[in-house]
Amino acid sequence: MKRLALAAGAAAALALPALADEIGEVSTVFKLLGANHKIVVEAFDDPKVNGVACFLSRAKTGGIRGSLGLAEDTSDASIACRQVGPISYNDELEAGEDVFRQRTSILFKKLQVVRFYDPKRNSLVYLSYSDRVIEGSPQNSISAVAVMPWGAEGVTPEPPVYDD
Repeated sequence: MKRLALAAGAAAALALPALADEIGEVSTVFKLLGANHKIVVEAFDDPKVNGVACFLSRAKTGGIRGSLGLAEDTSDASIACRQVGPISYNDELEAGEDVFRQRTSILFKKLQVVRFYDPKRNSLVYLSYSDRVIEGSPQNSISAVAVMPWGAEGVTPEPPVYDD
């Protein structure tokens, strides 16, 4: 019974969007009270694709409201994803599946990264965008990772299987 619970927990963890590690930040506007406005650089690994990491830069609002977590961050973000090791798949992939999600306001806005697979070019495509409950933003950024052999292995992984 414990093994079944552990397996279910592991499967549930794989289905969740990734958590990001903060790599660094730079201040863009000095605020006399509260934190400065800044650009934050974060990295996360694709939870279902071993060997792929994405680097995300995003605006973070400072000031008193930003320091209290009440400000709404702008929709400005950029993404770059790279192969960082041999690629393998933990599970079936879904087209447009969330791989990263982070709130950018207290209630209504979030920054998301979704993944697609392009079989013709054997590439994983990552799209970052911001949305709101009522109205999203057309601002977006895209990055693609060609699925290639890694190092001495020299073996190209099989294409992912999509769950439609």
